[in-house]
Amino acid sequence: MTDPLLRVESLTKHFRLGMRDVVHAVDDVSLDVHPKEIVGLVGESGSGKSTLGKTIIGLHAKTGGKVTFDGERLPNRFSPNHFLMFANRMQMIFQDPYSSLNPRMTVGEIIGEGPKLSGNKPRAQIQRETREWLERVGLHADHVSRYPHEFSGGQRQRIGIARALILEPDFVVCDEPISALDVSVQAQVINLLGELKESLGLTLLFIAHDLSMVRYVSDRIAVMYLGSLVEVGPSDEVFFNPKHPYTQVLIGSNPEPDPKFERSRTSSKIQGEIPSPVNIKPGCRFASRCPKVMDVCRTTTPELQNVASNGHERVVACHLYD
Repeated sequence: MTDPLLRVESLTKHFRLGMRDVVHAVDDVSLDVHPKEIVGLVGESGSGKSTLGKTIIGLHAKTGGKVTFDGERLPNRFSPNHFLMFANRMQMIFQDPYSSLNPRMTVGEIIGEGPKLSGNKPRAQIQRETREWLERVGLHADHVSRYPHEFSGGQRQRIGIARALILEPDFVVCDEPISALDVSVQAQVINLLGELKESLGLTLLFIAHDLSMVRYVSDRIAVMYLGSLVEVGPSDEVFFNPKHPYTQVLIGSNPEPDPKFERSRTSSKIQGEIPSPVNIKPGCRFASRCPKVMDVCRTTTPELQNVASNGHERVVACHLYD
């Protein structure tokens, strides 16, 4: 296997609340993403998925751990110069297509802003590439003079995709890019990302809570709960043979449009709400909601361990496999 394009090692992001309280948004997360791979990151709202993506890309300063991109360690805290330095290689597609676009800028200005700031292309070339990218994401070249409020949510997300990909980056964090869209538009955006991944050789971290959609688009799935990874493996392996109790109930509670598959699995529902990430105590973070909880789960934090099956690498953080 090739060396990973992105290596995340023991990455931690905490937020302080006053003098004593600490929000454990991301805790000791390690994950590799290989070139031209799509890794789906799933979990409930509040599990830390978006914070992890933003910390990797430099939008949040790291509390601990490190991120290595293409062999180069990224700084703990990004300066404006760092963003300019890595903009051509790493980009982000944001969750909300309504608030992520500047309403005072035309679509042409929004998409062309990245190449303009990089300062290595003439204006005429930027304008030409902006029009080309509008067509590439399924819009019209003459939309360059329009403003974001003139477009639907799905069209705005396409504009956001064009803005991120016009720089032809190697790695893109997709932060729930379809969650704010109608169901009829979600598949169109997913198919578009798949096509662009094939044509550009993109590497994606695809953050979402819709497991069916993540299984469709991803090569591997990483399951996150309350700031930590609990399971990582090939998409179909994780989806059809989940190991961690959280993954099992998460998938069991997920609507599946295939009636044949629906009849072949046991439906389940996650009990209770995700606990507060403030001042987390030792032990398994899923213990208070786990249907298979044991005494050791309440006192000892489980570590990710290899439970490979069918020749596929698979890691799970659960005392059931000790």
